[in-house]
Amino acid sequence: MRNRGVRGIHIIILSSILACMIIVIFVFFTFFYPENRAEEVVEKFYDYEINGLFSESWELFHPLMKEKIPKGEYIQERAGFLVNHLEVTTSNYSIEDTKKLENWQMEAGAEGIPEVFKVLVSQEFNGKYGKVTIKQNVYVTDVDGEWKILWDYKE
Repeated sequence: MRNRGVRGIHIIILSSILACMIIVIFVFFTFFYPENRAEEVVEKFYDYEINGLFSESWELFHPLMKEKIPKGEYIQERAGFLVNHLEVTTSNYSIEDTKKLENWQMEAGAEGIPEVFKVLVSQEFNGKYGKVTIKQNVYVTDVDGEWKILWDYKE
């Protein structure tokens, strides 16, 4: 009779250890897996864009992007494109695919970035011209512990 009690305790302990291991693995892959981190920053970027917070979305750009598009210019042109040109009333986005790339270049002849994640984003806008869908590859890389956005400028 005593052995059954000990066996039950062992089963409970082993089950608890297994459950903890599963939780740790889930948390690791959800929060620390680079592909997920890349998608998280893309989601943050487009959430800012949808809400007209172009200053905040610009802050998520890689330093090379910030050199290419000054903050004031980005805010003015992005808002102008969406509001004035497309006359957008509502919009949403979805992430369709994410792939890891190595030695990617933002522009022809530029120095390669060792590791980026290519994230295909589909944006849907509703406005004066009906429903418009734009698909864009967005590139994300880690810069000193922060994930940053890049766009492709190769011809």
